[in-house]
Amino acid sequence: MADESQGPKFVIEPLGAKHDRAAFSCGSKELDSYLQKQAGQDLKKRVAVPFVITPDHRTIAGFYTLSQYAIDLGSVPEEVAKRLPKYPIVSATLLGRLAVSSDFRGRGLGERLLMDALHRALDSSQQIASAAVVVDAKDEPAITFYTKYGFIELPGGSKRLFLPMGTIEQLFARGE
Repeated sequence: MADESQGPKFVIEPLGAKHDRAAFSCGSKELDSYLQKQAGQDLKKRVAVPFVITPDHRTIAGFYTLSQYAIDLGSVPEEVAKRLPKYPIVSATLLGRLAVSSDFRGRGLGERLLMDALHRALDSSQQIASAAVVVDAKDEPAITFYTKYGFIELPGGSKRLFLPMGTIEQLFARGE
C-alpha cells in the first residue's frame, strides 16, 4: 500500500487539452490569465511551449514556458560576457513564465519546475544552440528565488536575469 503521508506523485508534462486550465489560480491575475487564455494559442503558434506539473494528469499544480530567445551581449555583465562568443547577439532560452497554484504552495514545486526547465534547456542546447537561460522576474521575491539558483541580474533594473548554460551544465554534473 502506498504511503499516503507522501502525498500525490507529481509529473511534469507538456500542456494538453486534458489539463484543467480554468481551475488554475496562483494569485497573479497576469499569470492565471496567461495559462487560462493564451498558453494554448502560444503552443499552437509555436511561440512558447508550456509544461505543467500535475498530480493526476488533469489538475495543474504549476507551469512554466520555454521559448527560443536572443540576448544582446552588451547587456550581459562583462565577467559573464567574456565566457561567451563575441557575437553581438547570442542565442538563449527564455523561461517565459513560471507559477505554482496557490493550492500547492510549500511543496517545492517551484524548484522542481525550475530544475525541469533548466534540464530541458540544457538538453535542447545540444541540438539547437543556446548559451544561457533568461528569465524576466515578476517582482523582488521572484528575483530572490532565481538568484538562489545562480541567476545573475542584468544591469539596468529590468528584472531580467541570466544563467549561462555552462553553469547549468555544472549544476547537473554535481547532481549526478
